[in-house]
Amino acid sequence: MSDLLHSEPALVQFSERLTNSAAFATLFREGMDLVEETAAYLDGAGRSEAKALDRSVSLTYATESMRLTTRLMQLASWLLLHRAVKEGEMTLNQANREKTKVKLSAADPSPNDMVGKLPEQLQVLITRSMTLQSKVRRLDVSIHASTAERAAIGNPLVPQMNRLKAAFER
Repeated sequence: MSDLLHSEPALVQFSERLTNSAAFATLFREGMDLVEETAAYLDGAGRSEAKALDRSVSLTYATESMRLTTRLMQLASWLLLHRAVKEGEMTLNQANREKTKVKLSAADPSPNDMVGKLPEQLQVLITRSMTLQSKVRRLDVSIHASTAERAAIGNPLVPQMNRLKAAFER
């Protein structure tokens, strides 16, 4: 029975199904749309709004827009990497190796008291990017968790079985 729980092909199929799911397609579109919307804002209205800010807030604007851009670049990289898996351009194992270059925890924003002084549209983009980052992190754990972690996710009996095994090994 233990062999069935840790069977790699079945677990890889689950991970590959996640990248082929409608949820992934929606997340991909959401991410790419946010990247485009943010670029348009920072190149357009954002520039005008930044020029009108006080000096101290202007520094926060520059910092937060750079963090936002970095966060979105990392998220877009992750999404494109997994779209390549979906399209059959690379295997999940290849994506797992490549994703080590992507930092899903990159560029968390400043404290709320500083962000609250920024233009409203930038605040909205930061919030949306953080929401997207949370979604991608959760999906990343589901797709790339270790074999034991995936087995535990798929079978709630695994932790109990591991405790029993440990008890009998004493």
